[in-house]
Amino acid sequence: MRVLYATAEAFPFAGTGGLGEVGRYLPQALKKLGIDIEVVLPFYQVVKKTGFSFHPITEFELKMGKRRIFTRILYTYYHSLKVIFIDQPEHFDRPFLYGPPGEAFPDNALRFASFTKALIKLMEKNPYHIVHLNDWHTALLPLFLNGKRPPILFTIHNMGYQGDFPQEVLEELGIPQEKELIVLHHGRVNFLKAGILLSDFISTVSPTYAREIQTPEYGFGLEKYLEERSDKLVGILNGVDYSVWDPRNDPFIPCRFSAEDLSGKAICKRELLKEMGFPEEISERPLLAMVSRLVYQKGLDLLLPILPFLHRKGYPMVILGTGERRYEDALREHAGKSPLLKLILGYDEALAHRIMAGTDLLLIPSFYEPCGLNQMYGLRYGTLPVVRDTGGLRDTVKDVSFKEKRGTGFKFRLKRPCYFLRAILRGIKAYRDKTLWQSLQKQAMNEDFSWENSAKEYLKLYQTLLTPR
Repeated sequence: MRVLYATAEAFPFAGTGGLGEVGRYLPQALKKLGIDIEVVLPFYQVVKKTGFSFHPITEFELKMGKRRIFTRILYTYYHSLKVIFIDQPEHFDRPFLYGPPGEAFPDNALRFASFTKALIKLMEKNPYHIVHLNDWHTALLPLFLNGKRPPILFTIHNMGYQGDFPQEVLEELGIPQEKELIVLHHGRVNFLKAGILLSDFISTVSPTYAREIQTPEYGFGLEKYLEERSDKLVGILNGVDYSVWDPRNDPFIPCRFSAEDLSGKAICKRELLKEMGFPEEISERPLLAMVSRLVYQKGLDLLLPILPFLHRKGYPMVILGTGERRYEDALREHAGKSPLLKLILGYDEALAHRIMAGTDLLLIPSFYEPCGLNQMYGLRYGTLPVVRDTGGLRDTVKDVSFKEKRGTGFKFRLKRPCYFLRAILRGIKAYRDKTLWQSLQKQAMNEDFSWENSAKEYLKLYQTLLTPR
């Protein structure tokens, strides 16, 4: 079975978050199951700096509306996985993937439509049994294809990003008049809509999110199309690469540990407190953490109002992330007022590992969360997540029952700071009962969200797509 996996992001080449993580790990897991899979993404400026050797396949001029775009196709290998790049210098030889921080390039519609059209040339040269598209950047492919084509699986990683553009781009993209209604949504061009309507099957990244996006609250205006296609919509959880995220073999943490021997976690906490400049006497208090993009989706508006209370009660907290300036500024202001809040603006993967290993409660109050990876990382490190009961957070975290002494985290449902605070305080209460806490940690650390499990579900979906109907 030959599969073309098309995405705008795949680490270690280029990525901004979960889409890039999935692009790195899922194809590798599928290859281990015997799938002949190739990943294709744009040849961004940042890709050139990765140190890989890139080899040419072909080059051509691509026609987009009235424009002709010089295009090369290159490839390299990453852990025996063939990775293909669409090189269009005028579109992708730029210092940012989508635009400067907080902005988008004005020609993003043309950039990713031309990337998608170049995939057709690749498909003509190399026949594939299945094409697996990811998010709005690749969603126009079935619109551009004519005649016989392989089955198409379209994965939605986040409904909040739809590829929404002014209607004027229709001519620029060369979309025929008879196909315009497929992409038009409330007078604007919507890439995601085309992927939903024209793909053979649609998947998203958790079972709960697959149900949620069929409702007005989470569908962002496209819920009716998803509801109409509900018989072709499935949710498959993302996974974790435990060769990278596991305290038993993590090279980034000061002391390794496991569910059988948790003594190393106390050492990791002590070293993290020292690294962050916290006073030694607070080591017995629960250490809270947030590792996140600092954007609206992640529930910062639930965290900010309760920070003064947490500081007054003496609970230390570490926040690592970057995002919208309003949240960065607000957190910077709180950190300036309290020595108990340590804020690191940016992303440092080694530090993220040390935070997972050295903290006690991981805060994830997302307003919506298609899947989420950090809660799964936290579980493996015995850092119990406090999460809003939505999307993949619902599917991966079991709410703690004090009566039954079972669970892996602390949930709340309503989008109000007081309910988030109540869940945190439940976590702190559990932390104070050392026997209970260690039992909960061990339950969390024994959860299995490996990519192998996810890949097996995708394999079943591929086989369904290839079954004659």
